[in-house]
Amino acid sequence: MTAMALWIAPAHSQDAEQVKPVFEHVIPNVDGKSMVAVVVTYPPGGKSPSHHHARSAFIYAYVLSGAIRSQVGDEPARVYQAGENFFEAPGSHHRISENASDRAPARLRRRFQRQSPDYTGPEVGGAINRVTIA
Repeated sequence: MTAMALWIAPAHSQDAEQVKPVFEHVIPNVDGKSMVAVVVTYPPGGKSPSHHHARSAFIYAYVLSGAIRSQVGDEPARVYQAGENFFEAPGSHHRISENASDRAPARLRRRFQRQSPDYTGPEVGGAINRVTIA
């Protein structure tokens, strides 16, 4: 599988999220696009650094357990509980992404469409991303 950069995180921080790849598949009827899923686990008090999403990535998130505080762009921060979902538009500035609890872990599944790593057509946006899936 080709390695792909999703976003940059402090690897040495105890508060940093852990990202586990679930799948990556080319979308056969959409030229140059892939569907990717990851599970993000935040320890108590854990958070991700502020980041921008790739202009080619539409992100859908579903909270599996715990509570996630998220702020995208200039929208107000919101806490999502287990069973709730939200989306992040391509190119979004994700200002806050963190565990809303300092006592219990939280997990969410992120699915997103992105430009395939081996796509050779016109470039569709760039990425400032946080983790490498290999």
